[in-house]
Amino acid sequence: MARISGVDLPKKKRIEYGLTYIFGIGLKSSRDILTKAGISFDKRVHELTEDDVATIRKEIQDGYAVEGDLRKQVAMDIKSLMDLGSYRGIRHRRGLPVRGQKTKTNARTRKGRRKTVGAA
Repeated sequence: MARISGVDLPKKKRIEYGLTYIFGIGLKSSRDILTKAGISFDKRVHELTEDDVATIRKEIQDGYAVEGDLRKQVAMDIKSLMDLGSYRGIRHRRGLPVRGQKTKTNARTRKGRRKTVGAA
């Protein structure tokens, strides 16, 4: 079983899709990593040798922010927006949609359950 950046990759999947289970690596990044490492996209995760896994691990470590570091960076970016008092920061603080969506309807994911107001 290949374990990279603290994530167990699924054994049966092709390695190009298996790498996308790591937070911060999408399909494009996965293919770039495999190209640099010289590993075929068609290989399955369970077919990788220890050398292949070490090469992939080194490639990710050198060029990408993934998992805990990336989550911490995103949280710090959101916190700085809130500290600045920018519009986006205020929307984050209030738990409302940040990217311009309407809130009269269809904002239940961000706003939570309905709270009935003024029901007699």
